[in-house]
Amino acid sequence: TVSAAHGEVIRWKLAEWIHIGSLELDWTFRLDSLSTTMMLVVSGVGTLIHIYAIGYMHEDVRFKHQEGRFRIFFLYLNLFIAMMMILVSGDSYLMLFVGWEGVGLCSFLLIGFWFEMDTLGRSSWANSNAAKKAFITNRVGDFGFLIAGFLMFWYLGNSFQFDHVFEAAKEVAATQPGVIIAITLFMLVGVAGKSAQIPLYIWLPDAMAGPTPVSALIHAATMVTAGVYLVTRSAELYMLVPQAQYVVAMTGAVTALFAATIAVGQYDIKKVLAYSTISQLGFMVAAVGMGAFVAGMFHLVTHAFFKALLFLSAGSVILGLERGHHHAEHVHHDAHNGKKGKKKEEQHESHGGHGEVFDPGDMRNMGGLRKTMPVTFWLYMIGTLALAGIVPFAGFWSKDEILLDASLHYPQVYWLLTIAAFMTAFYMGRQIWMVFFGEARHEAAAHAEESKPIITAPLMVLAALSLLGGGLNLPFEGFHNLGHWLEYTLHEVEALPLDLKVAGISTVLALSAIVLSWFIYGRNPLKVGQPDPLRRLFGPLGFIFTGMENKWFVDEGYFAVIINPFKKLSYFLADVIDWRFWHDWFHETVIAGTYNWVSEIALNRYADQRGIDAFANGLGSGTQWLSATVRKVQNGFVRSYALSVLLGVVLILGYLILK
Repeated sequence: TVSAAHGEVIRWKLAEWIHIGSLELDWTFRLDSLSTTMMLVVSGVGTLIHIYAIGYMHEDVRFKHQEGRFRIFFLYLNLFIAMMMILVSGDSYLMLFVGWEGVGLCSFLLIGFWFEMDTLGRSSWANSNAAKKAFITNRVGDFGFLIAGFLMFWYLGNSFQFDHVFEAAKEVAATQPGVIIAITLFMLVGVAGKSAQIPLYIWLPDAMAGPTPVSALIHAATMVTAGVYLVTRSAELYMLVPQAQYVVAMTGAVTALFAATIAVGQYDIKKVLAYSTISQLGFMVAAVGMGAFVAGMFHLVTHAFFKALLFLSAGSVILGLERGHHHAEHVHHDAHNGKKGKKKEEQHESHGGHGEVFDPGDMRNMGGLRKTMPVTFWLYMIGTLALAGIVPFAGFWSKDEILLDASLHYPQVYWLLTIAAFMTAFYMGRQIWMVFFGEARHEAAAHAEESKPIITAPLMVLAALSLLGGGLNLPFEGFHNLGHWLEYTLHEVEALPLDLKVAGISTVLALSAIVLSWFIYGRNPLKVGQPDPLRRLFGPLGFIFTGMENKWFVDEGYFAVIINPFKKLSYFLADVIDWRFWHDWFHETVIAGTYNWVSEIALNRYADQRGIDAFANGLGSGTQWLSATVRKVQNGFVRSYALSVLLGVVLILGYLILK
């Protein structure tokens, strides 16, 4: 780390891998300022998530009565971290791809950890389907990454090592810029898959099916940041083709705004944070697309702090509501058992009325939790203010650095991100008012309990980082620490000063959004059974809120345009082509008919009757003739035997003479 701070690149060759002709690929790890930054984030935040997971999963596996899975969960979790460390420390695109695929596999295992049930603990394949959705969607993105790798290998010197690729790219860009554009755009497809950008973002909200520590690990410090890291590591490629940079920047900006609108209409506490993650990843992708690599990495680091804090705090809320729900059930059970004169059947029937399906993650079941879970409330508030970009929290400094760069070079990106920032503050304010303020809208919220220290202690560390993390790269002379750190790897780094106009606009918009959310959700808190106040506010334009609530029907669109036609094609191929054509007609008529004809005409009539039968009959007739002939010699006359002996002697003498 000290050497990396002085601009040195440390390479450690662990083992030889592929040596074929001029192609030499080794297991070589790279330590520079960029990989060190990522490794510190992954290992640091990952460690806090591990500590949190000990307490969280202990209750989870006990609740589901499968204690043996406790060890399996941590096996998957550590493998996830290991794959991410390979991804960020590999010295070639091929090693990066190994880690890339590794985190994809581990996300499948972790998202579907409770594969035989849904998020409410009921027997279902919902979690399993969510894991498959994540895996398949990422395979689409990985296909683009593979195409980029093939083009890279073919045109850029038969090498995947970073430095060799970058040197060859400079020469190719001068004569064949289209090749570099193709490589970078296909690489963007991979980025869209891993970092959940339009159109491949659909897997990430469903990843909430995994245990909360998984959500925090995937959405804060590991898998979703892989795409941002890939573009940053490939900065020397993207800087050669401004056209590709513009596409990347616009993809990120549009994703940021689009996901923010969906977050406004969600009711699941983790789903709001999931769409928030997609939106914030859009900020990062837009930043690195504009060439503001330090700003993108800065936001990646601060986002890891406050988004991990928010997800883990959401897990604390869910645990508190689950305990409150169990407490309420016991109270009702005891009350029913205390009623005298009732038969057991009547008691059971009466108790069953309280056995409704309860979702501890639904914000409509919450309310008033600041009273019952004060520690979690204040920790959640810190994460919310950081995400909303309120000064002096970490999110303010990193977000505003991106907005400043966009205002100077990409006006369209700036306005898209500014609107997204406003909506971010609004939906986080909405969440705070619905979860922690007002009165409890469910007995579980009324009886919720604060989480244990093993749950809240890691949150306090993350809260401190969310508050102070902006100090990593303050926009003042002498405080561009992260910029100076990364300039050894990224080379051309522009240190931007604080722009009061940009910062002022974003701060005013964020505060206005929080006030607006209070006006809608805080002033008159949501009551049990009430529709969302924002829907009422839209009035005749309520279809807009319906669109946000239903994720703009994108999943339904994918089903209508891609999945259902593909299913119909599959059924057609299986039923019509495979079964009816191949099995019923071709197999039964052509193959079986030809076989029967050959068997009857050629084999039976000709080969069997005229060939095999004739041979067998001829063999019998020949044996009879030979027997009759030999029998004539054995007639009992001495002269016949003497003649035979004479012929034998003559033959033997003739043979000896001729020999």
